[in-house]
Amino acid sequence: MPVAEQRVWCVVDHKSHGLGFMLGCFARHRITATFFVEALNRHYFTHDPMRDIAHHLFDEGHEVQLHVHPCWDVFQHHDWRERARTIQTPGIDDFYRRDEGESLRLIENGLQVFHDWKLPAPTVFRSASLQHDDALYRALARSGIPYSSNIGMAVFDSGDKRYCLYSGRHARHGVLECPILTFCDWKMPGKQHLKSLTITGSSFAETRMLLDQAHRAGIEQVVILTHPFEYVQNRDFTLRQMRRHALNQQRLNSLCKYLNNNRDRFHACGVATAASAPMHHNSSRNLLIQGSLLKTVPRMAEQFVYDKYSNWQLARH
Repeated sequence: MPVAEQRVWCVVDHKSHGLGFMLGCFARHRITATFFVEALNRHYFTHDPMRDIAHHLFDEGHEVQLHVHPCWDVFQHHDWRERARTIQTPGIDDFYRRDEGESLRLIENGLQVFHDWKLPAPTVFRSASLQHDDALYRALARSGIPYSSNIGMAVFDSGDKRYCLYSGRHARHGVLECPILTFCDWKMPGKQHLKSLTITGSSFAETRMLLDQAHRAGIEQVVILTHPFEYVQNRDFTLRQMRRHALNQQRLNSLCKYLNNNRDRFHACGVATAASAPMHHNSSRNLLIQGSLLKTVPRMAEQFVYDKYSNWQLARH
């Protein structure tokens, strides 16, 4: 069964270790972030839980932008169980290979939700699971949304070379795409491993190295991905048994502290603010940054040990 607010707030021992932790961290270090808020899950959750969360984020001064998972659309229908069983291509939660008109309808439904919430119309779109194709960008252009952040090459690769984007800002059908930074964390003869920059998947040492390399290379924008539920560990998706994820919390706090202490080089802002800056001759450079095994191997070992320890602790209790 889907979980609503607890998936966002992640309350453990009467304290929010998800969104509450993130907002506290951002406030301490004067960081503005973009929150892509799922708009269509009110088809299932009739109390519309994202409304109050979206207003809370807006009141905190963060960007509130549109996130859409197509799977929620099926709950509008009384026979949703049968419909869900028969959906094949595209998959129930896929934007990839979805008809342009259908994608446009879902996006416009999301825009209507923001209107119902009495929040400013979103100007940036992020798709479910970073799925994308050319039809999605045509639909975005028709919807009037000027910016997107749908691409993380290590998460989803459409196979279309026009959307093989690692960094920079890139116009597609009049929509300016701001991909999550993708880098190569290791390579060997004939093979390289790509990784998109996330809090849960990269150590702070890696992230700091990538930011410094991006700055030296003149990459004007770095998008980093995270979610509130990454700051807790749980045994299953019911979230009935959780503990705080101290490792990921430490990573986010260290990153925010670093950005705050290096404002002469980095401006921590939302995606819409960054995307709306004037384009320059190097804005659309598609540079793949090279990581370092000296950072990758310790991170892999750290995550393995911490996950083992946390799973043992959860099992104990």
